Amino acid sequence: MDAVISVEHCRKSYRDVLAVEDVSFTVARGEIFGLLGPNGAGKTSTVECLQGLRRRDAGTVEVLGTDPDRRPDRVRRRIGSQLQSSALPDRLRVGEAVRLFAAGRGSALDVAEILDAWDLTAVRGRAFAALSGGQQQRLFLALALLGRPEIVFLDELTTGLDPQARRSTWDLVRAARDNGTTVVLVTHLMEEAEALCDRVAIVDRGRVVALDSPGMLTARLGGDITMTFTADGHDPAHLAAVPGVSSVRRTGEVATVAGAGDCVVRVASALAERGVTPSDFRTHHPTLEDVFLATTGRTLRD
Repeated sequence: MDAVISVEHCRKSYRDVLAVEDVSFTVARGEIFGLLGPNGAGKTSTVECLQGLRRRDAGTVEVLGTDPDRRPDRVRRRIGSQLQSSALPDRLRVGEAVRLFAAGRGSALDVAEILDAWDLTAVRGRAFAALSGGQQQRLFLALALLGRPEIVFLDELTTGLDPQARRSTWDLVRAARDNGTTVVLVTHLMEEAEALCDRVAIVDRGRVVALDSPGMLTARLGGDITMTFTADGHDPAHLAAVPGVSSVRRTGEVATVAGAGDCVVRVASALAERGVTPSDFRTHHPTLEDVFLATTGRTLRD
């Protein structure tokens, strides 16, 4: 793996508050890597250490082959960032913001071309405060990706956005990755991590408690797949004999069958053999919320 970020036993505290206790992971070039966990888990402190914005107390960190504590300027020239607390002056216009940030990066960029690429031309003269939430996040992404950084850090990028704006922003993140930028995504939104990330480090109380692809995490730690359907007079007890099924229960007319992922086809086949083809047969797959619960005993929302 071509690692662009390597973190080993990173630790960071603020006086009596231990924000990051022991965090280790690597990020491969070209992937979307997620740090998922509840608010206060230590995610933001970790990425601030990676960007050279805060000095770690212990551990080793390399970003693009450089220790950000020793050479923060060298790291910052090669990365982009959208911080959790990102904001712009209310009266700053969109075109002015792009021009200002481009100058700050020492880049002679075509402002009109950038605005067009990010679908911001129509709001070029609009003040930041007058933008919708989705437009503000689109602008933040455009600014973070000026000059095509090798890595971009995105911290709680879609918090507060409506579902449509959130999904539009996800498309922009995927496009950034497809254009060659490695993405480190900090989020407390399970759905966001599952939709975007190639790999996820689940962080709780300053520690990485699980690390893998979302699919592997849910397959290994998320528990059984659940199938539900209306029994409509049919006794589903025979499904307990289907290989892979762990439980069968019936509540009123609703049957619930749980088991390993590869048993879904067998359950459907067993029903069809008895002439039962429920129109509302649904599968409910484990989520990263289930993984967090299995590893910490708490939910992401606790």
